[in-house]
Amino acid sequence: MIFLIYTAILFVFSYLTCDYLIPKIRTLMISKKIAAQPDHRSSHDVPTPNLGGIAFYVVLMISFYLIASAKFFGIDNANPVYEASNLIVALIPGLTILFIVGLKDDIIALAPISKLLAQIISAALFVFHYSKSINNLYGFMGIEDINPILAGAIAVFILVAVINALNLIDGIDGLAATVSIIMFSTFGFAFFTISHTFLFSICLVMVGVLLAYLRYNLSSTQKIFMGDTGSMVLGFMLGVMAISFLSLDPTDLAKMPIRAENLPIVTGAILIIPFFDTVRVFIVRISKKKNPFKPDRSHIHHIIIDKFSISHRRASFVLGVSNFLVIILISLLAVSSNNWILLTLFICLLLLFTLFFFLINKTGWFVKIKRRNSKQQKMNARSSKISS
Repeated sequence: MIFLIYTAILFVFSYLTCDYLIPKIRTLMISKKIAAQPDHRSSHDVPTPNLGGIAFYVVLMISFYLIASAKFFGIDNANPVYEASNLIVALIPGLTILFIVGLKDDIIALAPISKLLAQIISAALFVFHYSKSINNLYGFMGIEDINPILAGAIAVFILVAVINALNLIDGIDGLAATVSIIMFSTFGFAFFTISHTFLFSICLVMVGVLLAYLRYNLSSTQKIFMGDTGSMVLGFMLGVMAISFLSLDPTDLAKMPIRAENLPIVTGAILIIPFFDTVRVFIVRISKKKNPFKPDRSHIHHIIIDKFSISHRRASFVLGVSNFLVIILISLLAVSSNNWILLTLFICLLLLFTLFFFLINKTGWFVKIKRRNSKQQKMNARSSKISS
């Protein structure tokens, strides 16, 4: 009962605080005439405030104090008190650097190399100070122990990759927030099952923050974007959850139903939408001899919207459901499947996704669907005018 009260207070606090801050931020940005200007890639037609990520950072900073004070609620945290405090100290420098860099990039665009350098520094600071590392893959692809230096490099790579992946999928209303809610909920559930109250609490806070933000991001009258400020903070926290999940102790893994050797594949399934989109976009751009960091409309969310003529909400819902279904499928199979069999199935799943989006781009059948839908919409509009 006490734990239920604690989680309710934490969730309500994160939701209400973010819900209070976002309109204030939006009003301030409008009064100062600071907004994201529409361009050839944009789906919005008017300048839109894009500093919603400020609320993410503020709520996180305050929630750290509340989470660290869980002992006052009588919560018996499975993690040592030192580990919780250590993680907070490890998080703050990286979060602050990314917050400042993202804030500047949302107001005055920065060069991609500058953002990448900030991401690497933030990731390195976290990995250097964090008490855990990915030092054992428990038989994944036959790999057991990992050299500490290599383990640190892998952790830095994961953090930077997740930050950029989240940044890249934040291209339509609701998508980054929707898939992030699913990913934080999954990580949170996993940490809850093994009694990692601290990590579970952070995931709970992020879900509350994102639900509050989503209400405004999908609004037609009070719209706001999270901007790079929000997407980089969001990506950093998801990367931290992924590293924490991959570095679980054998005693923690024994409490989970999935086989330890399948842990990396389950992590890949949780992050499948942002990672699949990022890898696919980079391959497409490089094959066309374009700068892989140069923005265009080759993302999977842009393809779905352009080819099927559906709204941002529907596209975000489809991709969110897809992410959820992949997590469920891989997690169920990870309980008893051999590592190599599950890896083969996961690769086949990625190939099916790749084939699907290839067919959308190359097959005229989808163009016919788009034209038919457009024609039907025009006919419905004419009928409504006649009836009125």
